[in-house]
Amino acid sequence: MSARTRRLTTAQALVRFLSAQYTERDGVRRRLIAGTWGIFGHGNVAGVGQALVEYADVMPFHQGRNEQSMVHAAVGYARQLNRLSAQAVTTSIGPGATNLVTGAALATINRLPVLLLPGDYFATHSADPLLQQLEHPVEADVSVNDTLRPVSRYFDRITRPEALIPSALQAMRVLADPAETGAVTLALPQDVQAEAYDWPEEFFAERVWSVRRPAPDPVELTAAVEAIRSAERPLIVAGGGVHHSEAEAALKAFVEATGIPVASTQAGKGSLRHDHPADLGGIGHTGTAVSDDLARTADLVIGVGTRYTDFTTASGTLFQHPDVRFLNLNVTGFDAHKLAARTLVCDARTGLEQLLEALSGHRVNEDYVAEYRAGKARWDEVVEAAYRAADDSAVPTQTQVLGALDAAVGDDDVVINAAGSLPGDLHKLWRSRSPRQYHLEYGYSCMGYEIPAGIGVQQAAPGTPVWALVGDGTYLMMPTEIVTAVQEGLPLNIVLIQNHGYASIGGLSEETGGERFGTAYRFRAADGTFTGAPLPVDLAANAASLGMDVLRAKTARELREALAAARASDRPTCVYVETDPAPTAPPAEAWWDVPVAETASREAAVEARERYDRQVADRRRHL
Repeated sequence: MSARTRRLTTAQALVRFLSAQYTERDGVRRRLIAGTWGIFGHGNVAGVGQALVEYADVMPFHQGRNEQSMVHAAVGYARQLNRLSAQAVTTSIGPGATNLVTGAALATINRLPVLLLPGDYFATHSADPLLQQLEHPVEADVSVNDTLRPVSRYFDRITRPEALIPSALQAMRVLADPAETGAVTLALPQDVQAEAYDWPEEFFAERVWSVRRPAPDPVELTAAVEAIRSAERPLIVAGGGVHHSEAEAALKAFVEATGIPVASTQAGKGSLRHDHPADLGGIGHTGTAVSDDLARTADLVIGVGTRYTDFTTASGTLFQHPDVRFLNLNVTGFDAHKLAARTLVCDARTGLEQLLEALSGHRVNEDYVAEYRAGKARWDEVVEAAYRAADDSAVPTQTQVLGALDAAVGDDDVVINAAGSLPGDLHKLWRSRSPRQYHLEYGYSCMGYEIPAGIGVQQAAPGTPVWALVGDGTYLMMPTEIVTAVQEGLPLNIVLIQNHGYASIGGLSEETGGERFGTAYRFRAADGTFTGAPLPVDLAANAASLGMDVLRAKTARELREALAAARASDRPTCVYVETDPAPTAPPAEAWWDVPVAETASREAAVEARERYDRQVADRRRHL
């Protein structure tokens, strides 16, 4: 080996390269790839697996139980650290690789970085067809890993060792770019993983990727200032970009100077503390009454780091002022241009700081301030009523579970959820006390996300109490990473809510004429319908069998005691509670478009279509 090269296998070179990559923002440096998750099989055991053993001193390894879950854990880790550090995930070929697709879609949709390293078939085709190989009749270079192309922000198949050099650099660039980040896939044919090559020493040099804070264009900034000055009823919609940019303090300063109120998306909740006078809570279909009332009359909507999903816009029915206009501050032009908005393409923190300086003393009318503060006070009473348990000896409702958790957590605890009826209740009711406390994955709303994401959050923030809130439907999707929490010694807390079925979809089914068909966990009768008592399934016993300490709570009082005990424990702990199914959450304050059968013979569907036709008439295209 010459002085300027090092002879390693491709897999060894990749691991060494990854261990020397860093991000830097605001003078703070972090490992870009802080560790690797893996499940080994043919396709990665002798390549990446051997390399991780070879360099265990520089690349931490975490053993997972399900490939999708490993991606979720890595995503939870990256989100907790504001996208400044990420993790890699390695899998075998075949089903190990295709199990990555759901997690990759979640990462890319939520703009969160994760590096995927699936094994692939022999580049040389020396063993052909290989075990688990997809044989395409006309495209011999296609493998199952091609399913990852549409859900990856960058994809390459490394068919020669030297091809790794430019692809690895491109992969790091995308992962560290706030405007482009998401899932990045480097598919690794198993023969190439094990092939040796003389690598240039420069490839392994420490490399720092600067995470930019782009400033707004002066022309766009001037137009934005004019728009804000001329608005009488402006409203800020805070999205996840506020958190990713660590712009919470800048938003607070902007709001306190201008008096403009803030409503938040699922990803943006916690941008202001819940008790800040200008924080109106969630917006859209699962929003608060005060947020949605103001949204309907706002003449300027200022989006900060939001994608404007259909839940936020109430499927295009929320913003109803006849002259409403939009001003979008976003690091990506793709999102900034939505709703025919004036654009401010820049980093959220930088943009808010420059906007505030340029506005120089501008403030909204105090009557407007008094109006939204009064609405906030009314909504706070709604939250208190939903949280309150009138009888401590009674079975709690789901909203009372949230009230008990609200009383148990500290300011820096992290509450994680993703799917079911809980996201709606949390968006309306949860009182966020810190920027990282509210961790809702609602870009993809993926059942099974919560438990592995909780593991990732605890890896990113050791010592932080983490609560994964799951219903029985979500729990049954993917409980296996409980074993990982036990193995890693992470005191993850799970709040397991048993309501015997898919409660959220059951309600939606009823509303749209589906009559709750197929949404309950019940015995099947001879006629094919579901009837009778709930299934005799003991999910608490299942959690215990996987290594968790389990606390069963039957009443509101027992629930509070169990939550306090879980928070004080240094072991993975599950609080199991069967809830009263009576709906106690406030109803939706805005619509959500789920198309209903245009023609049907059943009365429920006919009535649902009549409601649908009335509501869809309010949809508006903002041009």
